[in-house]
Amino acid sequence: MYVNLKDMCRQAKEGHYAIGHFNINNLEWTQAILQAAEESRSPVILSSSEGAGKYMGGFPVVAAMVKALIETMNITVPVALHLDHGTYDGCLKCIRAGFSSIMFDGSKYDIEENKQKTSILVNAAHINGLSIEAEVGAIGGEEDGVIGMGECADPSQCAEIAELGVDILAAGIGNIHGKYPANWAGLQFDVLEKVQKATGGIPLVLHGGTGIPDDQIKKAISLGVSKINVNTDCQLAFADATRKYIEAGKDLEGKGFDPRKLLAPGKAAIVELVKQKMELFGSAGKA
Repeated sequence: MYVNLKDMCRQAKEGHYAIGHFNINNLEWTQAILQAAEESRSPVILSSSEGAGKYMGGFPVVAAMVKALIETMNITVPVALHLDHGTYDGCLKCIRAGFSSIMFDGSKYDIEENKQKTSILVNAAHINGLSIEAEVGAIGGEEDGVIGMGECADPSQCAEIAELGVDILAAGIGNIHGKYPANWAGLQFDVLEKVQKATGGIPLVLHGGTGIPDDQIKKAISLGVSKINVNTDCQLAFADATRKYIEAGKDLEGKGFDPRKLLAPGKAAIVELVKQKMELFGSAGKA
């Protein structure tokens, strides 16, 4: 069932759980996440960054692949296809390509320009039946060349963006993309509470889900986070399983070099990891 994020995240917020947003990078990644969602009976968000979209042949290819797999794999749980950290032009391309949701990352602009661009994209998304996520306060780490130091969002600016009609809001609360450093201070829950109060209860998004301790994940959900982004965890699991397959010499046994066999352990690792995340986020059994 191909849907956008609006009702999915509202239901998650009301039910006190979060929907996992899992980045896809190829066919195997997409199959694995869909399989995990169906087996867990969990709604799921498949997401492509602009870099991953280019790698896979363009946004129309990504949209066509996801829609076809939902049909051929007999996926019955709600599935959204979302643009992750999109530029203004990237968002427009995804609307035309048939995505069901977009994220406009205007955090690098001053608040007035962020608002101006977000407002235009809110209208374009809603007219075409898509949901839209916006961001205030850059998320730490690097995402397709956009580098943020993990600064916390200004609750008043979050309120200004929320008033534009966005469906979900990503607010920086000290979270970081990629691996977390040993001296990471943790999530700033006081900021999260202020943002939730200032934005009138809009579903919030936690980027950089890899490496955040489980207890902090659960507390963030209790404070209004309804969508949690996971990417690096899947990459690490895939790489580790693939490395073990090759180090064991299995690629040299028979036709172990066949890419369908070579990629199978990594794909299976993603299935198990995603299922674990769905249990942690509380979305398992909610579809």
